[in-house]
Amino acid sequence: MERKLKKQKKPGVLSQTVKTGIIKSNLVPMFAGLTLALYTYNLNPAEKLADVLFVLIGTILVIGAAGTFNNIYDRDIDAIMERTKNRPTVTGEIKVKTALMLAAVMAAAGITALAFTTPLAAVLGFLGLFFYVVPYTMWSKRRTVYNTEIGSISGAMPPLIGWAAMTGTLAHPAVFALFIIQVIWQMPHFYAIAIRRHDEYKAAKIPMLPVEKGIKRTYVQTNVYLVLLCLTSFLFLPLSLGLTLVALLINAGWLVLSIYGYSKKKDSEKWAKLLFIYSLFHMTILFSTVIVYSLVGIFILK
Repeated sequence: MERKLKKQKKPGVLSQTVKTGIIKSNLVPMFAGLTLALYTYNLNPAEKLADVLFVLIGTILVIGAAGTFNNIYDRDIDAIMERTKNRPTVTGEIKVKTALMLAAVMAAAGITALAFTTPLAAVLGFLGLFFYVVPYTMWSKRRTVYNTEIGSISGAMPPLIGWAAMTGTLAHPAVFALFIIQVIWQMPHFYAIAIRRHDEYKAAKIPMLPVEKGIKRTYVQTNVYLVLLCLTSFLFLPLSLGLTLVALLINAGWLVLSIYGYSKKKDSEKWAKLLFIYSLFHMTILFSTVIVYSLVGIFILK
C-alpha cells in the first residue's frame, strides 16, 4: 500500500514543478496560431503532421522548463504565499539541483524539438523562455508594478510558435492579432489574481499593481486594457467578419462585466473573482473559435 502511495505522489511533484496547468492553458493559443496558419496559407495538414507533433512536444517542454526555473528562483517568496507554499521546490520534495537539471534538459529538448519544425519556431521558443526567466522572474517581478506587462511578452509567445512552426515566417497580420490579444488579455487576468491574493503579495513584497497603487487604480487600468482589447477585435476583420464579431462580443462583455460588477458589488475581491472566472472563459472561447474556424476552413470549405 505504501509503495502504491509513493508511486502516486511522484506525478504530483513533477506536475507542480513544471506547472502543468500553465502548460495546458497555453496549448490552446498555440494550436490557434498553428491551425490559423494552416488555413491562411492553404497548407495540407497531412503533410504537416510531423511538424505538429514536434511543435506540441517542444511547446510543452519549453513552457515546463520556464515554470521549473521560475519555481527554483522564487522559492523564497513562494514559501510566504499561501497558494505557493506547498510547491515541491519549497517543501524540499524535489531538490534544487534536480529541478535545475530537469529545467535545463527540458529547455534544450524543447528548443531542439521546435527546431525540427522551423528555425524561427526554435528562436521564438528560446525568446519566450528567456523573457519569462530573466526580464520577468529575475528582474521585474520583484522591482516594478509593470512586471505583468513585461511578463506578458513571454505569455503571448505560444500562438507565434504555433504559426512559425507551420510557416517559418511571421509575415501576416493575423498572427500578430493573436499575439496582441494575448498580451492585453494577461493584464486584467493577472490584476484579478493580484487583488484576490493582495495580502499574500504584500507579505512577499511583490509590487503588484493593487499592492502598490491600490484597488481604484487597478480598476481604472483594468478597464483601459479592456477597451484596448475591444479594439483588437478589428484586427480579425481582414480575415473574417465572424471572428471579428465573436471577439468583439466577448471582449465587450468583459468590459461591461468589469464596470457593472464593480459598481454593483462594492467588493473588490468579489469583483476580481468575477473577472478572473470570465478571463478563463474568454481565452478558451476566443482561441477555440479561431481553431474551429480554421479547421472548418481547412477540411470543409476548401
